[in-house]
Amino acid sequence: MQAPRDLREFLEVLEERGELRRIREPLSPVLEIPAVLRRVMERRGPALLFENVKGYPGWRVAGNIFGSLERIKLALGVENLEEIGWRLVSQAWRQPPMTLGGKLRSLKEVMDLGRYTPRLVRRAAFQETVVEGEKVDVSSIPAFKSWPRDGGRYITFGQVYTVDPATGVTNIGVYRVMLRPPRELVIHWQLHKRGRHAYLEAAKRGEPLPVAVVVGSDPAAMLAGVMPVPYPLDKLLFAGVMAGRGVEVYRLPNGVPVPASSELVLEGYVEPGRLSEEGPFGDHWGYYDKPTEKFPVMTVERMWIRSNPVYVGTVVGKPVLEDAYIGKAVERIFLPVIRTLLPEVVDINMPEYGVFQGVAIVSIRKTYPGQAKKVMMALWGLGQMALTKIIIVVDEDINVHDLNQVLWAVAAHVDPQRDVVVVPGTHTDQLDPATPVPGYGSKLGIDATRKLPEEYGGKAWPEEVEPDPQVEEEAAKVLEKLGLA
Repeated sequence: MQAPRDLREFLEVLEERGELRRIREPLSPVLEIPAVLRRVMERRGPALLFENVKGYPGWRVAGNIFGSLERIKLALGVENLEEIGWRLVSQAWRQPPMTLGGKLRSLKEVMDLGRYTPRLVRRAAFQETVVEGEKVDVSSIPAFKSWPRDGGRYITFGQVYTVDPATGVTNIGVYRVMLRPPRELVIHWQLHKRGRHAYLEAAKRGEPLPVAVVVGSDPAAMLAGVMPVPYPLDKLLFAGVMAGRGVEVYRLPNGVPVPASSELVLEGYVEPGRLSEEGPFGDHWGYYDKPTEKFPVMTVERMWIRSNPVYVGTVVGKPVLEDAYIGKAVERIFLPVIRTLLPEVVDINMPEYGVFQGVAIVSIRKTYPGQAKKVMMALWGLGQMALTKIIIVVDEDINVHDLNQVLWAVAAHVDPQRDVVVVPGTHTDQLDPATPVPGYGSKLGIDATRKLPEEYGGKAWPEEVEPDPQVEEEAAKVLEKLGLA
């Protein structure tokens, strides 16, 4: 199975698999399309392609395209998402070869990495229509207003491309982007985001930062935008690792490389110190995120549009919506990385209703006292895991995806005074409505593992009840005779 190379090929694959429905009723991107999408997402329904967008002739709108793990696997051409994580590990943790055979294997690995690198092309699909300068009007795109009290229309699934002025590393980030017609966008760059770091580096130099906002492209590049890729790994390279082949890119006049298959590209720049309020916006916590700070303003110099374009949007709000499945994909892809850094980790679950970053349940092979707390602290120190509010650690025999087993472990193994850790004064998700100061709050850790004697007053942990195997076998036979097996 190969990863599709552009959005249209991906939509064809989804339709062939019965994973896409076409909608021909006239619907508006202001509240109407988002309402239909949200209801389908809540029912774990198919991807949708809206072919009659009110007020936007010639445009089509796709949504819920990543609304299941199966669809994400199709987008990346894999049977198992962890396969991508192991690809990343194999490239990032190569040991220096000591023998001739090892050197030959290392050469092959370097050549393998080469096939993941982005491929620069001279022509792009989106060059079919170019709108420049004073003719630019961002209100001409079918961006969503998802909730009644949103402060405007938003690009909700755009990939923001930047190049770090200090390193030349390309970043792709999915941030909400508010339209400020005719030629401006407000980019919601949070403090910990790589795009924000590039902006601050450019501002330090007194230079404008070239930016491109892309909507609809190579599915691997779209998903790379939400992946917590460790800096300084180039996200276009990571998109290639996910797809198993390099992404074809076209370099815009402002110097930013973007996928050549993109449906819509907004090219421009962000000037240092030019900020604006944005919002309110109904976010993934299920609340309106009201303006608390100002964000960078992007001036759009060019709009590049593919013929018969497909706009891609999503809706965020109370779980479970499309972003929950993207979060589960992140969990599966990065599990091999976590296991490499923390070998005692067996599995991890970031439950859908835990708002992904809200709760993480981790199982470990416990061999020494205090290990559960060590794992908590280590995870909070790993990139985007720093935003996780609550971590629950359980033993390896507990299925982290079975919340009944997890609750039993919490109830049976936790003494609140001994096993609950509160870490005050830490970095948090800026959108978390519970924190009094955006981006600054506390964390909770729960050690729900069985305790070793050193943790249990020198005593051995109680023996668990286990049935007699022979009696169980006889009981099974009786139940089978009664038709109750």
